[in-house]
Amino acid sequence: MHRVTPLKVLYFGTPVVLLGTRNEDGSSNLAPMSSAWWLGQTCVLGLGDAAQTATNLRRERECVLNLPSASLAAHVDRIALLTGRAEIPAQKLARGYTYSRAKFAAAGLTEQPADLVAAPRVTECPIQLEATLTATHAMDGCTAFEVEVLRAHVAEDLLIPGTAYVDPERWDPLLMKFCEYFGRAENVHPSRLAGAWRMPHPASATARR
Repeated sequence: MHRVTPLKVLYFGTPVVLLGTRNEDGSSNLAPMSSAWWLGQTCVLGLGDAAQTATNLRRERECVLNLPSASLAAHVDRIALLTGRAEIPAQKLARGYTYSRAKFAAAGLTEQPADLVAAPRVTECPIQLEATLTATHAMDGCTAFEVEVLRAHVAEDLLIPGTAYVDPERWDPLLMKFCEYFGRAENVHPSRLAGAWRMPHPASATARR
């Protein structure tokens, strides 16, 4: 039996992306986000207009989509409530965001140069996609950024031998379901973001706190 209910958010299960961009002063920015979907060699990224990453994308017109595995959940969570924008929007301040331009250090991750773009890769991420901006689509307070993937870097142990295909049994992407971190259908790490958005935690997450 189904029940009609208004859902506050529609994050049924989307991959987490650590989006690497360059700030106006040339420093690196790293932002976790999970409003992303792919079709062919195109990816669409949903970002709030006040985000530093959105500003960087419009200016630099390039990025790296670093895809973390579920084992990197703790690293991602360390920067979940950090912003690269010095003037923090009121909405983010209310949720506990703080300013930082040293997100790689805060996350405990390693910056790695890309081949075709100036934006940074994340060494620890098994899949890294270099991309350039091709179009923007304005929405209510946010923008859908359409990017074209130029080059994919994939950890060798994820590839099916002799092919250019990722082995789905070996690839365990970090997923976000309703602001909680999941991998292999299990809640893998407590989420600061879920607390900031006042999301109800599953019993498994509550028990681990």
